[in-house]
Amino acid sequence: MSGDQFTVEQDMVAADVQRPAQARGIVILAHGAGSDRHSAILTVVAASLVQRGLAVARIDLPYRQDRPKGPPASSKAARDRDGIRAAVAALRNVADGPLIVGGHSYGGRQASMLAAEDPDLVDGLLLTSYPLHPPGKPERARTEHLPDITAPTLIVHGRSDSFGTSAEFAEALSLFTAPVRLLEVEKADHSLKPDRSGVGESTGDAVTEWLLPLAEERSARR
Repeated sequence: MSGDQFTVEQDMVAADVQRPAQARGIVILAHGAGSDRHSAILTVVAASLVQRGLAVARIDLPYRQDRPKGPPASSKAARDRDGIRAAVAALRNVADGPLIVGGHSYGGRQASMLAAEDPDLVDGLLLTSYPLHPPGKPERARTEHLPDITAPTLIVHGRSDSFGTSAEFAEALSLFTAPVRLLEVEKADHSLKPDRSGVGESTGDAVTEWLLPLAEERSARR
C-alpha cells in the first residue's frame, strides 16, 4: 500500500506517523507505563490498521519525552493527558475522516480520561489492555470516568490479564453510556503477546468492522 511515514516533534508532541494513500481516518496511540512509542504492541496494531486504510500516529507521552526509562508519576498524569490533547491538535489534519485515540494500558487509560473530560475531542476510543485495577486489588477499580465517555469504545483484553478478569470487564462495560465492545484474546496476558496471539489482525478487523463505522457516524454529526 502506497503512502508515507514521518516523525512529528514539536512542543509536547513526539510521534511516528504512518499514513496510507487515501487514509479513511487517523488513530493516535499512546504507550504503556514502562514503554514508549516503539513498543511491540503499538507497532503491531499500527501496522494492522495502516493495512486497513487508517493513518496511525504512535506517540510518546510527556513523561517519556522527559526521560527514556521509568514509570509515570501519578501526580503528573494530567500533563500526560495534555500531551495527548496536543497530539490531537497537531495531527488531526494528517488524514480526513474520524479521529480515534487510545493506547495500551496507562496510555489508553489517560486517553479514556481525556475523552471523558472533553467529549467532543475524539470520535472513538481504542484501548488495549485497559488497566481496570492494579493486579490483585480489584477494590481499586479505575472506572469512575467510564459513564462520562460518549465516544464508541473498543477494549482489547487478554483473558490472562492480571489487571482485570473477563467477569470484571463485563461488569465495567455496563457503566458505559456510549457503544462499547470487548474483544478478548485467548491465552494472552497484559502484554497481549503481539508476536504470537494474532492480536494485530483481530484488533484491525474489529476497528474497521465495528469501531470505524461508529466513529464515522459521530464525526459526520459534528
